[in-house]
Amino acid sequence: MAEHESLEFGKADFVLLDNVSLEEFLANLKLRFEKGRIYSYIGEVVVSVNPYRAMNIYGRDTIEQYKGRELYERPPHLFAIADAAYKAMKRRNKDTCIVISGESGAGKTEASKYIMQYIAAITNPSQRAEVERVKNMLLKSNCVLEAFGNAKTNRNDNSSRFGKYMDINFDFKGDPIGGHINNYLLEKSRVIFQQEGERSFHSFYQLVKGAPESLLRSLHIQKDPTAYTYIKVGGHIKSSINDSADFKAVADAMKVIGFTTEEIHTVYKILATILHLGNLKFGSDGDVTLIENSKLVAVLGELLSTKEENVEKALLYRTVATGRDVIDKQHTDQEASYGRDALAKAIYERLFCWIVGRINDIIEVKNYDARIHGKNTVIGVLDIYGFEIFQNNSFEQFCINYCNEKLQQLFIQLVLKQEQEEYQREGIPWKHIDYFNNQIIVDLVELQHKGIFSVLDEACMNVGKVTDEMFLQALNSKLAKHAHYTSRKLSPTDKSLEFDRDFRIRHYAGDVVYSVLGFIDKNKDTLFQDFKRLLYNSSNPVLKAMWPEGKLSITEVTKRPLTAATLFKNSMISLVENLASKTMTMPNGTVGNVPKSQNLHHINLIHRHTHQACCCPAAHWPHLWYKMISEFTWPNHDLPSDREAVKRLLQGCGFEHDVAYGKTKVFIRTPRTIFSLEEQRAEMVQRIVLFLQKVWRGTIARMRYRRMRAALIILRAYRRYKVKSYIREVNRRFKSVRSMKDHGKHVKWPTPPKVLRRFEEALRNIYNRWWAWTLIKGLSPEEMLQVRAKVATLECLKGQRADLGLQRAWEGNYLKRDSPETASSFTLVSSELQRKDKFMRVLFSCNVRKINRFNKAENRAVLITDRHLYKMDPLKQYKPMKSIPLYNVTGVSVSPGKDQLVVFHTKDNRDLIVCLQGMVPAGESRIGELVGTLLSHFKRYMCF
Repeated sequence: MAEHESLEFGKADFVLLDNVSLEEFLANLKLRFEKGRIYSYIGEVVVSVNPYRAMNIYGRDTIEQYKGRELYERPPHLFAIADAAYKAMKRRNKDTCIVISGESGAGKTEASKYIMQYIAAITNPSQRAEVERVKNMLLKSNCVLEAFGNAKTNRNDNSSRFGKYMDINFDFKGDPIGGHINNYLLEKSRVIFQQEGERSFHSFYQLVKGAPESLLRSLHIQKDPTAYTYIKVGGHIKSSINDSADFKAVADAMKVIGFTTEEIHTVYKILATILHLGNLKFGSDGDVTLIENSKLVAVLGELLSTKEENVEKALLYRTVATGRDVIDKQHTDQEASYGRDALAKAIYERLFCWIVGRINDIIEVKNYDARIHGKNTVIGVLDIYGFEIFQNNSFEQFCINYCNEKLQQLFIQLVLKQEQEEYQREGIPWKHIDYFNNQIIVDLVELQHKGIFSVLDEACMNVGKVTDEMFLQALNSKLAKHAHYTSRKLSPTDKSLEFDRDFRIRHYAGDVVYSVLGFIDKNKDTLFQDFKRLLYNSSNPVLKAMWPEGKLSITEVTKRPLTAATLFKNSMISLVENLASKTMTMPNGTVGNVPKSQNLHHINLIHRHTHQACCCPAAHWPHLWYKMISEFTWPNHDLPSDREAVKRLLQGCGFEHDVAYGKTKVFIRTPRTIFSLEEQRAEMVQRIVLFLQKVWRGTIARMRYRRMRAALIILRAYRRYKVKSYIREVNRRFKSVRSMKDHGKHVKWPTPPKVLRRFEEALRNIYNRWWAWTLIKGLSPEEMLQVRAKVATLECLKGQRADLGLQRAWEGNYLKRDSPETASSFTLVSSELQRKDKFMRVLFSCNVRKINRFNKAENRAVLITDRHLYKMDPLKQYKPMKSIPLYNVTGVSVSPGKDQLVVFHTKDNRDLIVCLQGMVPAGESRIGELVGTLLSHFKRYMCF
């Protein structure tokens, strides 16, 4: 059962339909499609509806959602089927296969690519290079086979015109190590003819539109598909196919797989040969048949690496051996045209089979010994033609529909057989089930001596001219009483059938009318031996290897080759036997947006599958899935066995009359019981989830608290460690600073932890104060005054002036030193002022140049004591001109330059402006000393 989806999306598994009818089936399918759900289940079969648009449901995220999950755990998807096949192969060590069926345009080719993509994505977790190489080649092989085996039809732009079965080999670890591809019934008639609106195989258009100019010139090909008879119908069609990009992609893929440059070029030559063959025209001159455009013969000879005259002879003559005589029989123009078309079809078919064989040679498992490497298991992927009903159904559609009959028969047998074995293992009585058994249709086609294939082969072996009408007459005589066969002769009133042309078969998916026109020729598949010898004698080794039967001599007698019908029948029997030996899963596709009349036959087929899946009145589920809905089983039961627990659970829900108990499983009869169990489970799951969320959130909170507390303890311990380490390191570095010459000034401070940065600043200040105290503790009082003045200067003027005079000794009283000739006069004056004004000491004296209010400069002297500021006239023996008490001085301003300008500010705003001069030595800076002395004297800090 699929993951329980909301009913707004319909029922994900058709087995759960209350009423299994075609109307209910279509309504559910339509609802899911409109809601964007293109996949549904029928038990373990996936039904897909082609949306004909890109959908974001195949990415890496989606792959991870389905990896390792059971079918019922996730919504329906192709990936679920692929994972189920992979798990079955890996767990049980058994070969499995995936059968992809559906009508034309249902998306089978895309489904096979997505399955391959999924298997490639989930394998080789160790990224082994050889496994990656094998995976890459397996994926690239799809690109090459699509180019040469797919074509645009009226239903599908990338329709597979051949059947493909691919075995992927895995080693004991579940990693792909190789593979093998089988191809079935290539629709080679498409090479020479396409219906209106369709194209030939992609490879022709890719070559014409995508090949570089140099390659086209060497092949004598024009860049115009309409120039070639065989593909001109498709050359007029506009589509979304990018042939140029596809040509490059296919060429790159062939190189990755391992095709050599010579082989790839031979492939292009063969495609060009077929295009040129289609343009050959035959005429007649009396009894002689001629090639009207004979220049093409030389081109064909060049491309086929053979002589021009041999090509012309093979096209116009047929060599016949009569006893010992060998004669050349000339063709009529109709026979020549038939031979040309037969050659074109045969060359393309051989090319396609050679490509498949070449891929197999490269990707097959080599040097694998099960005794050494473990068992080699296989997943088979069958991408086979879907059931086809066209307006004109010929030999190809007959073979394709026969193939679908065989696969349907296999599916019925496997489903019923598996269910019957399941019932027997579980000890449940098996009841007979009525179902549509299509073995009668399979026998109608393949039965020895009585089947349609046998009648067709017998007609082809008759001597003389045998027509399609004669074959239809033979069918009418042998199958007149068969319930699933009719024709116009047997049903004269049925006007949907044409006389001597049509017959109808009642297939499992609907009635199909076939036209016998072409049955004989297509079954004989005649190709003159002259063409085989021509191609075998080519000097191109690749082309020569494709035609080994051409080595037979003209007179050598060979067995009659098997007909196309017999070959196809044998291949289908072998395929079914191969599939029957494996565990099978089956995606089934239908078309999303085509007229109902075209799609109804395949809907009927899927509807029958639903009946067959539902006709076995059982479904089994582990009781653990629903254990939470009963108090006796949640969270764990204490009953004697699981069987008793399941019984108690179902009895509590009132379903004991709708179930049967096997040995290990419980079988539930009706979907309503499943839905009721699911509803109760969904309700309980919400409550359980809330409870689990509560418990889990509490657990997470406690875990977070413990982590935070542990982190805090660790952080505290770490901080203590860092602090102690820092203190120890500081102590170690500064332990002996008292005995150092510079008292530790050169010692580098250790980097402190962040928490101690402010502490380090305080510690540095303490150290600096101690260092300064150590330096000044031995100074005299006079030296201390000088140090204090210098400190005051540095604090006030640092960065304001370049030279503060800190490097020299400060004398203070400079008039005696600067003017020794007048020193005695200054001494007398200063002594008189000291006696008069009672000052204790001279702070500063110096010659100055005064600027008065009339901007006139005059030489003066300044004497500053601890009480007054005196302005003196040096020319009058330092006679005091002005006395200013220091308490009237409100400030001092100095300039930042070298001019040593000083302004003494007073309370009465009669400022004194002087410029220090007459210094010995000349230019000595004394501004710093003046400012520092005053600051130190007043014991306060002033910033100017």
